[in-house]
Amino acid sequence: MGYVIGFVLFALGITVSVALHECGHMWAAQATGMKVRRYFVGFGPKVFSFRRGETEYGLKALPLGGFCDIAGMTALDEVEPEELDRAMYRQLTWKRLVVMFGGIGMNFVLGFLLIMLLAMTWGLPHLNNPPDNQINPAGCVAAQKPDGSAAPCTGQGPAEVAGLKRGDLVTAIDGKPVKTWNDLSSITEKATGPLVYTVQRGGQRLDIAVTPQRVATYPTKPGSSDRVKDPVYVSKVGVGQDYYGPQSYNPITAIPASIAFTGDMFGKTFASLAQLPSKVVNLWHAVTGGTRDADTPVSVYGASKIGGETAEHGMWGAFILVLASLNFFLGAFNLLPLLPLDGGHIMVVLFEKVRNLWRNRKGLPNGGPVDYMKLLPATYVVVVIGGAYMVLTLVADIVNPIKLFP
Repeated sequence: MGYVIGFVLFALGITVSVALHECGHMWAAQATGMKVRRYFVGFGPKVFSFRRGETEYGLKALPLGGFCDIAGMTALDEVEPEELDRAMYRQLTWKRLVVMFGGIGMNFVLGFLLIMLLAMTWGLPHLNNPPDNQINPAGCVAAQKPDGSAAPCTGQGPAEVAGLKRGDLVTAIDGKPVKTWNDLSSITEKATGPLVYTVQRGGQRLDIAVTPQRVATYPTKPGSSDRVKDPVYVSKVGVGQDYYGPQSYNPITAIPASIAFTGDMFGKTFASLAQLPSKVVNLWHAVTGGTRDADTPVSVYGASKIGGETAEHGMWGAFILVLASLNFFLGAFNLLPLLPLDGGHIMVVLFEKVRNLWRNRKGLPNGGPVDYMKLLPATYVVVVIGGAYMVLTLVADIVNPIKLFP
């Protein structure tokens, strides 16, 4: 039940994030005198709507985002004669930029507020955590119930009994190299007898024999959120990834701490964005049966699944952090200078401004709006490539999901 609640809440959080992104555009447009015709959450058939002033607000059946219809966003849009003076493409440059940055800024503000909430409740984690293969013995090994929850257990786990300690860096298991958490978990789960963990501790190499415990699990079926009916037995030793504990703040100290943390998040977000093209190979490797790296991109389904797992294990701080990270990524992604993203429209506005300044210096009048028809081929390329990337991440999340809790 905890997993389902977390999954639904995270999916709802994504929907709210996208809806607020569109609110950012709408409120900026209304504040700068433009006409907003419609604001809807979701796509597809209309569930309900109401009109307030000149704007129709409503909900559509598919909660997959939302949209804000601003009159004359481009010169291609049809506008009524009475809307012409308020058409977006006819407005001053700064007004158009405020509207385009409004959605991006909303995601950044929402992400910051979530970080503030995290700082004052569960605490801010350290972003530079230990390597994936650095362990922390977590006690007894719990079997899994058919509903996916953990069965109660007591006592020491196999790792503690064998003498593994927090901070041990696992470099190999039975001679097989270990570089990631997936390496460690997959080798351990497949074991049918004792294992030898090779670890680095205090500058020394140690070989420690560990006898895993076979426990029942009920993983989800491929391509479904339903769990298998018959238990699948795997080996576990009772270790988790090592981490540096979070630090909590009061409402006053949380402000500078959250600002600094947000700055670090920005750096990591833009670095992750730059690495997206290189992750295609890793995603394809995961889809075709290879190991799924924890740092590969995830789809909306994959992110919601992670949210469900963190909620199931009571890790609400991680739940909030993932949702904040998603907002930072959504804002940063929309900054890319590609149509149909906000960044593409921003580049068009800036191009028109620079072009007109150049024309004015030569004694020429302002040029007309950019012809979006000429930009459609490039837009289609972005849409097709982006769509294919999203499908690839979704397939990877279904057939080979990221495992936070092996």
